[in-house]
Amino acid sequence: MSTPDRIEKEIVIAAPPERVWAVLTEPEHVGAWFGQGEPTPVELRAGGTMLLDHGEYGQFPTTVVEVEPPHRFSYRWASAHPGEQAVPGNSTLVEFTLTPEGEGTRLRVTESGFTALEIPEERRETASYESHDGGWAGQVENIRDYTEKLSG
Repeated sequence: MSTPDRIEKEIVIAAPPERVWAVLTEPEHVGAWFGQGEPTPVELRAGGTMLLDHGEYGQFPTTVVEVEPPHRFSYRWASAHPGEQAVPGNSTLVEFTLTPEGEGTRLRVTESGFTALEIPEERRETASYESHDGGWAGQVENIRDYTEKLSG
C-alpha cells in the first residue's frame, strides 16, 4: 500500500502579503496560531531554527530552509521526533507561498516527504500524513482568522 506523500492546502486571507508574512514568521504571531500562545523563537534565515511548541505533543526545533519575504517561507519539521533538530532524513518540508490576490493574499501550504520517513508507531497518530492532512486543514483557517483579526 502506498502512502500519500504531499499535502496541499490553499486559503484566501483578507490581508496583504506583508501581514500574512509577519504572522508566519514573527515570534509573537507563530506562537499564537500554532503554539501555546507564547512567543516562538525564530531565527529567520536559511539554516536558522524556529522552535514550534506543540504542547502535549512536544517541542520541535525546525530548520529554516528558504526565506523570501513576503512570498516564500519553508522549513523542515521532524514531527515524529520531538526535541530533535529537523534535518533531511527525519523530517518533512513545509512550504508557505504567498501570492497577492485582489486586496488579499492567497496562502498555499504544502508539506512533503512523508513516504521517506520512518515514523515510530507511538508517533503515528500525530506525525503521519493523515494527521498532518487534517491538521493543516485547521491550521490554514487558524492562520486566516488570526491574520484577519489583526487587520480589523
